[in-house]
Amino acid sequence: MSGTGVDANLLRAELERAVAIALAEDLGSGDVTALATVPEGTTATARVVQKEPGVLSGLDCAVHALKVSDPDVQVELLASTGVWREGGPVLEARGDARALLAAERTALNFLQQLGGVATLTAECVREVEGTGAKIIDTRKTVPGLRHLQKRAVLDGGGANHRIGLFDMVLIKENHAAVAGGITKAIERARELAPDLPLECEVRDLAELDEALTAGAPRVLLDNMDVNTLREAVERARGNAVTEASGGLEIGKLRQVAETGVDLLSLGSLTHSFKALDLSMLIELH
Repeated sequence: MSGTGVDANLLRAELERAVAIALAEDLGSGDVTALATVPEGTTATARVVQKEPGVLSGLDCAVHALKVSDPDVQVELLASTGVWREGGPVLEARGDARALLAAERTALNFLQQLGGVATLTAECVREVEGTGAKIIDTRKTVPGLRHLQKRAVLDGGGANHRIGLFDMVLIKENHAAVAGGITKAIERARELAPDLPLECEVRDLAELDEALTAGAPRVLLDNMDVNTLREAVERARGNAVTEASGGLEIGKLRQVAETGVDLLSLGSLTHSFKALDLSMLIELH
């Protein structure tokens, strides 16, 4: 029902690139505070703790940040991603004290941001539990972090929509307007990319009927009220996968899901989450 999903190789490349950029912008010419206050060669243990309930994501980002700062650091993971936790220890790292301090903010930033995405996703999934509807993401991601954020959605129990403009045909109102209508847009898309998944956005029941007649296997029901959405789902049943989108809020998700719609897509998962609260404490050996 979703796009092609997160590619492991692209994810790793994004992780390494993002961590390198984050460390470079934080360190600049060097951590002057650590250089001034921490004697060279000092070793220490850093402990990361989750301070509120939620779902972890991005542990590999944190570990990579620590290992880039100190290739000899020893990291012990004390928690798993993709599991709702009330809080508690996340990891311990033993190594050069200056290096641990240099990596601290970068490691925590990734854990807090990605954990926030995973936690919000998990909360949305809970809202629709038992309805059969799935929570999916969008392309409204932080630039440069798309694969990491989409994996965080998976960690939270959601599913991925398309990764980008290349892995799925999604005909929206502007495409249909330029093509000369929904039917023409679908026909042209089928000619160019017959093997790709195809979805068509519709704004009312008349557009839905046109998209179904043209053979759209999936329809995006955009900004419809609950009654119209319920009718749209009934018309599409057995002919197309249905996706509700636009203005979906966590307190209203169950009402929408109970219309029988297959998918609920929320841009808020990756642009309006609350960062998960974590901290790092460092102690000398």
